[in-house]
Amino acid sequence: MIQRYSALLATLFASLMLIQAPAHADGLEDVVKRGILKVAVPQDFPPFGSVGPDMKPRGLDIDTAKLLAEQLNVKLELTPVNSTNRIPFLTTGKVDLVISSLGKNPEREKVIDFSRAYAPFYLAVFGPPDADIKGLDDLKGKTISVTRGAIEDIELTKVAPPGATIKRFEDNNSTIAAYLAGQVDLIASGNVVMVAISEKSPKRVPALKVKLKDSPVYVGVNKNEPALLDKVNQILITAKGDGALQKNALTWLKEPLPADL
Repeated sequence: MIQRYSALLATLFASLMLIQAPAHADGLEDVVKRGILKVAVPQDFPPFGSVGPDMKPRGLDIDTAKLLAEQLNVKLELTPVNSTNRIPFLTTGKVDLVISSLGKNPEREKVIDFSRAYAPFYLAVFGPPDADIKGLDDLKGKTISVTRGAIEDIELTKVAPPGATIKRFEDNNSTIAAYLAGQVDLIASGNVVMVAISEKSPKRVPALKVKLKDSPVYVGVNKNEPALLDKVNQILITAKGDGALQKNALTWLKEPLPADL
């Protein structure tokens, strides 16, 4: 009798635990059921993301988000973010994906997962063509603008020599404006951003001075979402094969995809 009673209690306890245990959320299933893909994108980082003359978002990241939504057969909802809040927006469930010129590093890989790369990007210190800078040591005595928390901030901080001043700004527009206004000597950013600056401000064309890191860009996905991550990768693989990613690169970066991307 006691054994039967104990077995009954054990069964009841197990049943209650199953009732109380929350079901595991499936990001891909949620997107499909909702009919909307929520994506964090840049709004001040051309050519990856900016606001066009029609006040609508445009750029390589926006076109990549559109590609994913189209292939998932859902509507697209864009959320503008900056380099500081884009990952928190993902981890707190405000968005399903981050497509915001997102580079990969060990610290970020502890927090989120990354898709395969969808576009090339490299980070460097840039400055006026006549600036005599051939290596890191030549940064001594120079002031360099950089966006706080961005991967170029992390990489520059690692290697900047004593005597170099890193001036951090809260968003990319402020970082660029400081360089264009002559408030700093140099700027640390990505190669494609410098192309955009050159087109807009030929009087202070930024030239490559010190390369910091090759850092292709990836789609950010929450941890423990294998179905969503696999689907994103499948779409990107197909898009590379059929030329869609190549078209985006030529349109926004003005250069073809690297063969090893």
